[in-house]
Amino acid sequence: MSKTASLGLAPTATLFGRLLATIDRLLMTSARISQRNGDLPYFGL
Repeated sequence: MSKTASLGLAPTATLFGRLLATIDRLLMTSARISQRNGDLPYFGL
């Protein structure tokens, strides 16, 4: 008998997770551009 165990996990790259990652990436890009221009970043949708 094997002494190792395997655990089946759900994939983390679900459609909802990818959508949230895309929104986060867009907000962070907007914040970087605002910071470069000397403005306060606007967070939110």
